[in-house]
Amino acid sequence: MTGFEERQRRKSTRGVRGVVPPQDTAPTVPGPTAPEPTEAVFAADVTRPRRRRRRSRWYWLAYVILVPSAILFVAPFAWLISASFQSIGDMFSWPPQWLPENPSTNGYQKFLGVGPQRGDESPQAWRWFANSAFVATSVTVLQLFFNSLAAYVFAKREFPGKNAIFLLFLATMMIPGQITLIPNYLVIKHIPLFGGNDIFGQGGSGWLDSYWGLILPGTVSAFGIFLLRQYMTSIPDELLDAARIDGANEFSIYARIVMPLCGPALAATGIFTFQAAWEDFFWPLIIVSSADKYTAPLGLALFVVDKRTQWDVLFAGSVIATLPMILVFIVFQRRFIQGISVSGLKG
Repeated sequence: MTGFEERQRRKSTRGVRGVVPPQDTAPTVPGPTAPEPTEAVFAADVTRPRRRRRRSRWYWLAYVILVPSAILFVAPFAWLISASFQSIGDMFSWPPQWLPENPSTNGYQKFLGVGPQRGDESPQAWRWFANSAFVATSVTVLQLFFNSLAAYVFAKREFPGKNAIFLLFLATMMIPGQITLIPNYLVIKHIPLFGGNDIFGQGGSGWLDSYWGLILPGTVSAFGIFLLRQYMTSIPDELLDAARIDGANEFSIYARIVMPLCGPALAATGIFTFQAAWEDFFWPLIIVSSADKYTAPLGLALFVVDKRTQWDVLFAGSVIATLPMILVFIVFQRRFIQGISVSGLKG
């Protein structure tokens, strides 16, 4: 069949539905045939459902273990919230009342000083939370800055003794804070030219009973340096080399390239730091003596007095003091989990 006749035949059958133009057949050449199913293939087909069943069993077993554990950990906080709306007589009843029968906000009014009944310490409650917010925020910002600088140097710069110095930083994490408490106190007390001290740090109180003493001792953390360093090691060195070729200095590389890429790790470090600074009780107790510089944990301790503890006010203040941490975690939850997972696997 010539080419002209073939084109005419295809045109004549194009508009007819269901008619497929015949194709020129060619002699079939025997090719390789599909291999016959082996015993291993049949075994895999048989074991696959077993693996699915085994995986589903572990899946439900994990839920059976984790759900009661979660309820066990949440139960004390749930009872704290419920008890803060109960009267003192109903707080310690047995079995505990998870839902208050006669809810009342007297404890919150006494603590915040907004109701008809005001406690002696109520006018200072707002100041306590303002001090805690200022100290915790300042410590978090300073730690993120200094920790990230040190982490960048340990992760992306080369200098003699880098690994030994980094191991020394990690070794400090094994030293309990109680051991360094007295040395830190003496350093804060003898800061030169502060608090009446002379140039040699004598004659005054230094940074005792001041915001400087609350904030500056916590501006660097070995754990924060380690966490950020582990994350920064995953950033390609070629990206930094390209920036150096374009003329960027080290601080520009740190600020414009490394820091934007470390968002998850910074969020995780920030949450840990803010939580530790917000809940810190022992260090403020040692160096603070003025009531107007009390933080929230110190203020709440004023309501715990032998034989006359104001439980309703204490519970209300504890709920209010816990809310900022819950809000911070909810806002940064996704970045926090991402930063922990990546920082633990990289490096």
